[in-house]
Order: sequence, then structure tokens, then C-alpha cells
Amino acid sequence: MATATKKKSKAKVSLQPLGDRIVLQREASEETTAGGIVLPDSAQDRPARGTIISVGDGRLLDDGSRSEMQLKAGDRVIFSSYAGEPFEIGDEELILMREDDVLAVIE
Repeated sequence: MATATKKKSKAKVSLQPLGDRIVLQREASEETTAGGIVLPDSAQDRPARGTIISVGDGRLLDDGSRSEMQLKAGDRVIFSSYAGEPFEIGDEELILMREDDVLAVIE
């Protein structure tokens, strides 16, 4: 019996979101509590913080021009926990969301 193996490509994929959308990578969740208790995956909260990977061109306005994006690649942000659409590229989990779903920039 033959077995098939998958080759994982190491090529970096470039994503360009459209309009007022952004792509971000969620920060890793805490695996231990302040008291040193190790939390299993099912008990860990998914953090609502992340780093922006790429941004779109801006929202299309009624007059045909585009609004300027307030966010830029590299910004650390806090976002609504149910916002966006999670997806995977390779072994990376990314989130695609609108700029309006971002609550604050961490400076």
C-alpha cells in the first residue's frame, strides 16, 4: 500500500486585504496563571489582542475616493473578541476583519 506525503512549502504568502479590511495575527494565550497553575487548551481564553500583518486601501467613499486607513502594518491592537473571520495559511492562524472592529491601538 502506498502512502502519500505532503510537502509543506516554506514560501511566505503575501496577503492584500480589500477596502477597509485588515489581516492580523492573534497573540498567544497565557498557558499558566499568576499562581503557576497550567491551563489546558480548553480553559484558555483566546486573547483579543494581535498584531496587524497588512491593511487594505481604505473604504470607498460616495465620491469615488478612498478614506485613509487609521491603522498600519505592525500596530498592536485590541479588538472585539467575536470580530473577524479566522483562517489558516500553512500553520499560521490569521484573522480578517474590518478596521471598525478594532477597539484600540496599544502603544
